Amino acid sequence: MTYDVLGPGALDYQPCRYANSKLMFRGPQRNLQEPYIAFLGGTKTYGRFIERPFPVLVEECLGTPCVNFGLPNAGIDAFTLDRFVMDAAARADAVVLQITGAQNMSNRFYTVHPRRNDRFVAPSTLLQSIYPEVDFADFHFTRHLLGHLQKVSPDRFAAVRRELQRAWVARMKLLLGQTSRKCILLWFSDRAPEQNDGDSAQMCGVGPLFVTRAMLDQVALDAASLVEVVASAAAIQKGTKGMIFSPFEEMAAAQMLGPFAHEECAARLIGEIASLDAKRPA
Repeated sequence: MTYDVLGPGALDYQPCRYANSKLMFRGPQRNLQEPYIAFLGGTKTYGRFIERPFPVLVEECLGTPCVNFGLPNAGIDAFTLDRFVMDAAARADAVVLQITGAQNMSNRFYTVHPRRNDRFVAPSTLLQSIYPEVDFADFHFTRHLLGHLQKVSPDRFAAVRRELQRAWVARMKLLLGQTSRKCILLWFSDRAPEQNDGDSAQMCGVGPLFVTRAMLDQVALDAASLVEVVASAAAIQKGTKGMIFSPFEEMAAAQMLGPFAHEECAARLIGEIASLDAKRPA
């Protein structure tokens, strides 16, 4: 991952591994023998370019260790396929699961890398039959692939989108089944969930891609609660202020939610986690 290589002005993420996991997480490494809150998610949870992402802010307020299991560009597969992460989530006092997009996971149409879920590996025979004119060797990332498929045929792409959404709901329910009802779902974005099927308007912005209100309602039934954090206009207008990045990372940083949005997210989560603790039987 190129953003883990330090250059002038780059942020040190103190990358670390836990036990036998093949995944590289943001450090510092934490002691998992003590009570902790587990944070699972993608780039926002990892806190790319953010010195103090929302898991750190929650820990500072609550005083409970918050273990950051976020991974840049992760989909659901990165976690469900890693036994260590699932066991760590099951042992946690609480779990905050950031909603990630439906594009970065294997499905009936294509497979992704098991750890770097934004990497497109191969199309299925089914996808090749639907798009015979497409040379899939030209694609290395899921978003690039999907954008091209949508441009080639919006009608055929509707079937691909429906499959991604169906697979997302099934995979989320599998993950939630292993974290019991102590899991708080987190929608953290620059926009509210879409009411429709998630069309081309969702191919831009900070995601989560193709995840609709109806899908959230389905999976929320298996979670303790759903927290929706839509970054305020004031936070978005701050741009990259307060972010740490090298000159060649500036364009990537401009596409991320900044530290002011992370502060808004942490404030919402702190109250929700405290409420979850209050509901537990003595």
